Amino acid sequence: MKSCELRVGRSLKWMTLFSIVVFVATACSHTPKIVDARGIVPERSIAAIEKVSLGGVDQWIVMRGADVRNPVLLFIHGGPGMPSAPKVLKHNGDLESDFVVVTWDQRGAGKSYSKDIPPDSMTVEQFISDAHELVQYLKKKLNADKIYIVGHSWGSILGTYLIDRYPEDFYAYVGIGQFVNGIENEAISYDFVLRQAEKTNNKKAIRELKKIGAPVSAIYKNGLDDLLVQRKWLMKFGGANYTDRSYFSTYMTYFFNKEYTIFDSLNVMKGVKMSLNLMWEDVVKIDFMTEVDEVEVPVYFMIGRHDWNTPFELSEEYFKALKAPSKEFIWFENSAHSPCYEETERFNRLMVEKVKAETYEP
Repeated sequence: MKSCELRVGRSLKWMTLFSIVVFVATACSHTPKIVDARGIVPERSIAAIEKVSLGGVDQWIVMRGADVRNPVLLFIHGGPGMPSAPKVLKHNGDLESDFVVVTWDQRGAGKSYSKDIPPDSMTVEQFISDAHELVQYLKKKLNADKIYIVGHSWGSILGTYLIDRYPEDFYAYVGIGQFVNGIENEAISYDFVLRQAEKTNNKKAIRELKKIGAPVSAIYKNGLDDLLVQRKWLMKFGGANYTDRSYFSTYMTYFFNKEYTIFDSLNVMKGVKMSLNLMWEDVVKIDFMTEVDEVEVPVYFMIGRHDWNTPFELSEEYFKALKAPSKEFIWFENSAHSPCYEETERFNRLMVEKVKAETYEP
């Protein structure tokens, strides 16, 4: 009888412990209140995580700003499937003084990942529709006539389509790691890593890159597996991140932030895999040189001098051809694909002293 009671007691103990772990992992997602220099929460500040339904799918946004009367700045993350909320909150928090900064985990990404998302909804057009719906939601919620958007990598695809189709919604567009042409993009990126491998006599890199071979019309023969091999060496050779040439710190950002539960963090890689598998072939067919040659919104390209993920030379070529009411191309000499995270202070300052100063109409 005693041994039975002991076993029951141990089982209850482990069940209680498991319940506590699950509770902590799932229930502790929050975003801290904004405080001023005196430690006081400004009366008009906003710090919130919200679930919104976009295109019939629940998706998550984080909104942070010292004053809700400031203009809205929406970050549209890359991937597809690679959420940016933790990195934006870590590196670009200073912008909360001048904007209401909104990060959005797109369908299938991070907090918005779900295995129940219909695969046939993972299309470029659906994401454009989701983004447009979100913009309307933010305008209404935050009483804004227009907003700003920053599009990073895959996010620059959505951003470019948005300003092309709905110019009335935006003060200005900022493209980082600006996508231009999928087929040329992948050909140039592969050539770069192979050249670097041969230049440095990195025999392992040469062997792996020659094994996967150059992409044909932006598609590798073994699909995502080969793409990840190329991206691994792209990171090692400084074409993705110029300073910190490792994915480790990026992935750790997802685990060490208050806005994500442990399950949200674990879902990041599931979302990346799902999104790329379902969307890559459609994404790389895009060519903005022929699709979007003129917009009615001020445009700023902030481009890393060492970006070989979305090669800087394509961004520069597209910028020269693109017609806009005003436009400016800004080089970041010590960055690759993500100047907003690699040269944080300069990026944040330019967003306030240039982009906002030149385009905001209170």
